Amino acid sequence: MPATLTVIVPTFNEEDNLRACLESVAWADDVFVVDSFSTDRTLEIAREFTDHIVQHEYVNSATQKNWAIPQAKGDWLMVVDADERVTPELRARVQGILANGSPCDGFRIRRMTVFFGKLIRHCGWHHDYLTRLWRNGKGRYEDLSVHADVIVDGKVGTIREHFLHDTYRSLDHYLEKFGRYTTWSANDLYKQGKRATWGNLTFRPLWRFFRMFVLRHGFLDGKHGLILCSLAAYTVFMKYAKLWDRRRREAEAGAGTDASPAESAKAREAVRRMTGG
Repeated sequence: MPATLTVIVPTFNEEDNLRACLESVAWADDVFVVDSFSTDRTLEIAREFTDHIVQHEYVNSATQKNWAIPQAKGDWLMVVDADERVTPELRARVQGILANGSPCDGFRIRRMTVFFGKLIRHCGWHHDYLTRLWRNGKGRYEDLSVHADVIVDGKVGTIREHFLHDTYRSLDHYLEKFGRYTTWSANDLYKQGKRATWGNLTFRPLWRFFRMFVLRHGFLDGKHGLILCSLAAYTVFMKYAKLWDRRRREAEAGAGTDASPAESAKAREAVRRMTGG
């Protein structure tokens, strides 16, 4: 008898994306929608496909999914975001694993991305593999606010059949999420004890652009590739700029407390170093 599969789909105001996503995973034994109190037609659409719907306050992507994972009952779990689609080829590959078994406890699955309406075939995005399928009880997301992957307790294989990620459809759509994601990334860097050095603020963004646009042939994706690589570089700059700003504000707050003259002088010197004054 084939193993059972629960597909976890996190949602928040995804009425434009959700139907195509749920249609692509309707073959699963259980479709588990975890909603963050949507105010559009997301829940109405979800109910057309599944009764397994819960609502939970959103903190970040990893936290939301980790909250949902223990509630899934399938032998295997698969996470599909609302702006993603499981292709027929990927469906057949996953169903083969469920039917025939596997020595692996998890799988990294290739993801192809549509950016501003175009499928990106370079920039490094064509080699984007994420752990999205694992045995129940064997996987959990990293404790990161953004770009967290699943840590699997066991052997991890690779699935080359891809799912499709229909990401940002316009520049306004991109900028709508940009502020949140760069703030979360800066917070992760802060927790890791990182600092916004001159190198991080200058060379890291330049290297990101060069690596994506030149080394990974982003120029072959035309203007879409140029804009994508430029935005990626700016994202790197902004997350370190926000890290710098957070430490600067903390240093200024420390300089303004009721401290001894020596402590105040030390705090003022920290502010001077942070701001380059």
